[in-house]
Amino acid sequence: MSLLQQVRTGKEAQPPRIMIYGSEGVGKSTFAASAPKPIFIQTEDGLGEIDCAKFPLVGSFDEMMNQLVAIRDEEHEYQTLVIDSLDWLERIIWDRVCADYGVKCIEKADGGYGKGYTHALTYWRQVVKTLNEIRAKRSMAIILVAHAKVERFEDPEHPAYDRYTPRLHKAACSMICEWVDAVLFAARRMRVDSDTGRAAPVGADGGERVLRSNGSPACIAKNRYSLPSEMPLSWAAFLDGMKAGSAVK
Repeated sequence: MSLLQQVRTGKEAQPPRIMIYGSEGVGKSTFAASAPKPIFIQTEDGLGEIDCAKFPLVGSFDEMMNQLVAIRDEEHEYQTLVIDSLDWLERIIWDRVCADYGVKCIEKADGGYGKGYTHALTYWRQVVKTLNEIRAKRSMAIILVAHAKVERFEDPEHPAYDRYTPRLHKAACSMICEWVDAVLFAARRMRVDSDTGRAAPVGADGGERVLRSNGSPACIAKNRYSLPSEMPLSWAAFLDGMKAGSAVK
């Protein structure tokens, strides 16, 4: 068969790859737990109040990979794989790099000068490769949960400003953001009093919770589904947005 005979056309529906990030307690894990038949890989201990299937808490990079391989190779009925959270996984990866080079701080790995963060990408690629295999072999959606941080952004066209980003090293953040189909920022809708300058939540129960799917000066976000720029923080709203975006395309 020639290469041209292998060319395919049309859409190819595949399970979504999502990273959702936001502040503590906003509802990221609850969003992930609402996906179809989820199973969680825990890199931090924070799922006690959520009724969901979950592996034991990860203690090392090898344990993390063993859980991923089990999802890939063993028979099961789970439809969504959740890693909660990415920033705690990054610490586990850094611990592995430190062990590789016999140091206590990733800044000193392989002589320093940022080399430790470069070596960490090797382990991130291993995780992403296995997630790709899980998605292909098991037709599972992938949800990656992360916390948010405020980062100064040096805009070449405008004065520098602060924005929310996932709490990851910039190299790892760039890799994950490129790989996923959607980077979603979970937040509470806020209103700023023009007189006092103080922010207050809009709505009951600590404020209305929303998902932002398009990047702005306030946050990093993106999507390949033509989602609304803002939608309620719920799996049902996300699916409705995907369906509407697909109809538009």
